[in-house]
Amino acid sequence: MGDEALLLAAHGRCWVARDRAAGARAAITAGAPVLVMDDGFQNPGLAKDFSLIVVDGAVGFGNGRLIPAGPLREPVERGLARAGAVVVVGEDRSGVERRVADALPVLHARLEPVESARALAGQTVLAFAGIGRPEKFFATLEALGARVVERAAFADHHPYRPEEVMGLVDRATALGALPVTTVKDAVRLPEPLRALVRAVPVRAVWRDPAALDRLLAPLLIGLPTGVPNG
Repeated sequence: MGDEALLLAAHGRCWVARDRAAGARAAITAGAPVLVMDDGFQNPGLAKDFSLIVVDGAVGFGNGRLIPAGPLREPVERGLARAGAVVVVGEDRSGVERRVADALPVLHARLEPVESARALAGQTVLAFAGIGRPEKFFATLEALGARVVERAAFADHHPYRPEEVMGLVDRATALGALPVTTVKDAVRLPEPLRALVRAVPVRAVWRDPAALDRLLAPLLIGLPTGVPNG
């Protein structure tokens, strides 16, 4: 399964299914009153009550072209027409809000390292990451005050081989550095080697949490007692 499923399963019940409709039926049978689908915006197998488009504020919609000429799976306007709101993560340096604010509500959030990550301040580290933009992780470490002496960038969802991880660990040792990576990468490391690498957890911090609650509240009316409203 993918790294996202493993991360989600650490916070709640998670179903993994090649057939989204079959996965939804299994979740509902098991008692799920709400289904939150990760990366399913273009999947036609389920009708959605509400969809959030999440955009990296630094790069926005890229060059506006579809795969393989650009990063998009469909034209921006077509996607916006099916969405309920747009979430801009990080500083909006690409003009996302200016482009979509007339059509949809725009929410803002940032990814922030958890308190324990502040222990990296002043530490010498070798950083590696296989995410959409590894340089974003490297910048986070520098903002924490870590001294990044070497960076290793891999493709998104990179499957780490044992010898590859040991090479990074050995290189870090030679540099007198701590090998560090993202939590998303850590779940893809061979299990016996995970203890050799420091993972840096982050959390989403909303600029206006109440704005998100207001968007979701109408969808949650009538849910069974005990389901959080917001």
